[in-house]
Parts: sequence; C-alpha cells; structure tokens
Amino acid sequence: MYLNVWAPAQARGDQLPVLVWLHGGGFVGGSGSDVRCDGESFAAAGAIVVTLNYRSGLFGFLAHPALSAESESQTSGNYGLLDQIAALRWVRQNIAAFGGSANRVTVFGVSAGSAAISLLLTSPQARGLFQQAALHSPGACRPLASLQTAEQLGLSLGKDINAMRQWSAQELFAKTSLAVPAMRGLTTPRVLRPIRDGWLIPNDELKALDAGEFSAMPILLGSNADEGSKLTTSWKIETVAQYRELLAANFGAAADEALAHYPVSDDTDVRTRVADLFADTQFNYGTWRLADAFAGQGAPTYRYLFSRRRPDQGDGPHHGEEVSYVFNTLALHDQRQRFAHNELDSSVARAMHSAWFRFAQSGNPASPGNNLGDAALHWPAYKRSNPHCLVFGDSLGDLISLRRGWRDREIAFLDKYLHAQH
Repeated sequence: MYLNVWAPAQARGDQLPVLVWLHGGGFVGGSGSDVRCDGESFAAAGAIVVTLNYRSGLFGFLAHPALSAESESQTSGNYGLLDQIAALRWVRQNIAAFGGSANRVTVFGVSAGSAAISLLLTSPQARGLFQQAALHSPGACRPLASLQTAEQLGLSLGKDINAMRQWSAQELFAKTSLAVPAMRGLTTPRVLRPIRDGWLIPNDELKALDAGEFSAMPILLGSNADEGSKLTTSWKIETVAQYRELLAANFGAAADEALAHYPVSDDTDVRTRVADLFADTQFNYGTWRLADAFAGQGAPTYRYLFSRRRPDQGDGPHHGEEVSYVFNTLALHDQRQRFAHNELDSSVARAMHSAWFRFAQSGNPASPGNNLGDAALHWPAYKRSNPHCLVFGDSLGDLISLRRGWRDREIAFLDKYLHAQH
C-alpha cells in the first residue's frame, strides 16, 4: 500500500492536526491521487494530509467460503476496510515524524469513502485510530449483506479457490461487472461492498446506531442538493409504469406509501422522482441518521448542505462536486476537467476549506472571524431539538445560510420503512 503525505515545511515536532482522506468510487474504483484531493492547501494552512488507495472491486470485497476457512477470523471480504485500518495504524505510529499529532486525527471521505468511515465508527478493530470524522454524502445505514450471502456470490464466480488464484489481475478485474448490477437496489443490500461479517463489522449500522454501539466523537457531515440525477442517468426508467415497478421491487407492500412521498403525475415527472428517491435512500437518509445518532449521544455534530452550482450549470450540484471546494482545488480541478468557476465559487471554497481546517484543528468548524481577514462563520451544532443545517449556497445574497433539516418528510418515511425491515 502507498500513502500520499502533505506537510508544511519545517513541521517536525509541531503536533499538527492530521486529515486522512478516503476516496469514493462505489467500492469498485476511485483513487487517493485524484486531483481534487490534493493536500497542498491544507498543508499550507498548517495541517498534515494523508490520502491512500484501498483495494476495491473483487480485489477488495470478494468473499468466498474457502477464503473464510483460511482466515483466523473465519471471515472473508472487507479487505478494502482492512487496508484503511492498516493505513490508520501507520498514521498512528508514524505521523509524528511529519509533524502531526496521532491524537488529533480526522478521517474524512466522500461517497464510498464516507460509507467506509460510518462502518469504521462501529468496528471494534478501528476503535481509537481516529478522534474525529467528516463524512461527505455518506452511503450509510443501508442494509448490509451477510457473510453467507457474499460467499454465495464468490461461489458463483468460481468454486475452486486454487483455480481462481490462477486468474490474472486483468481476468479478475473483468469479472467485477458480474458482481455489480446495472441498476442498484435502493433498499436491498449490495454484495460487492463492505459486508456484515460478524467480526470487523458486527452489525448493520442502523442497529448499531440505535443501540449506541459506535464511537461517539466530533463529527461533520452533509450532502449535496442534487445527489441523484447524474448517478441515475443510465437507468432505463422512463414511464410511470416502470417507476411503479421500481417502487414495488424496493418497497414491496409499502410501495403505495412510497408513491405518496415520491409522487408522479405523468411520464415527465419520472426522471426527477427517480433521482430524488436515489438521493434520499443512498445518501440523504444516512446523513440524517448519523447526525441524529451522534447528536443523541451528545457528540459535537455539524451538518451541512452543499447547493452551490457552477456558472451556467443547469442542475446540480451533483454527487462529489463539493470535494474540490473543501480542498480548495478548484483551479486544479477545472484545469483538468474543463469546468468553470467564478469568484463566488472561490468564496465558497475558501469558507469550506477554512471550516474543515478548523474542525480538524479544534473539533468546531465555526469561526468568530479575526483581524487577519478570516470571515466569521456562524455554524451552530446540530441538535435533535434544533437540527441546524449550514447551507453553502448558490447566490450572492444567500451564499452561506442556516436552515432546519433537509427533505425531512421523505426521510421520516424511509426511517420508518427501514426500521420495519430490521
């Protein structure tokens, strides 16, 4: 495994805050060397940044009875999570050599990386390896596949593990598509991702959060205003009839209730409602559930909503678009991807970057401002009684604002449904 480390010049012995980034990619791709997560700006501010790669796809999450039999824990799969834990142990043991404090480690990530963090927060093996967490669009609180279910998928790819070990990396990589459905189930477990193995991950997150079986710590988390439209563009659901089939497949007897919360009047509504349903089940529900659980334990909790659209952007902001704002890498990202940004985008980036740095430094992203030009940022902690959500917005007059919650009615329905399934 290789790590990327950014540190300020002459940082030795400074006990600086440490930020460890876990990339996204649906647990089948992604990279810790993505230009969006370049750590130079955080290092210039006075933090250590570590990014890493972890095994993904079949390399990272293939379970098989023969592999479980070989393991001391009698489990298999979850190798990508074990890579992350190994990296965090390395940080604990070695980060002082770069000027960082092993007692001020914030793990942050997006999408699959954020989903991994939510699972590490419930894992006995990860306890004590980090003290804070920042989760961007966490794919959390979805039902997890069991070890037995994941092993059956492994058997469907090959029964003889010794023969499978003769496959080349390219052959194994090519088989990944056999384990990834073209259209993701919204309320059912995905198998080629972290699983409930009874050892590394003892329980579904929803049960763990309900029981208080997680490492309560300062947490910053949020989602984007349009999490679903870009990620469902390939879905072949265009008509009301197809939409009703989707609801029936995912909600069963509760399909009519789901339709009442995600209504369509004709075919022209379908694409928008599919995007809303995807966003809520895959990202917005997990964000709310984590915020509610951590606030319920008295942990300092800060929730955001990212709604800033780029100039001339007709929809969005889409899944993952906030990353280059947090890292303050808009110029690098736009140069590579041919995106455009303006001074308002730069203002939002500076505000988010400073807030994330302050969170890493002190556990509180708010700022009273100072005489050095650092603007004040009023960001009250999220409470069950007062669920504040800080909006990084889309207009000059409302660039940063507060609101109560986000899509609360739909989230309440999903919470009731998912708890009934458990």
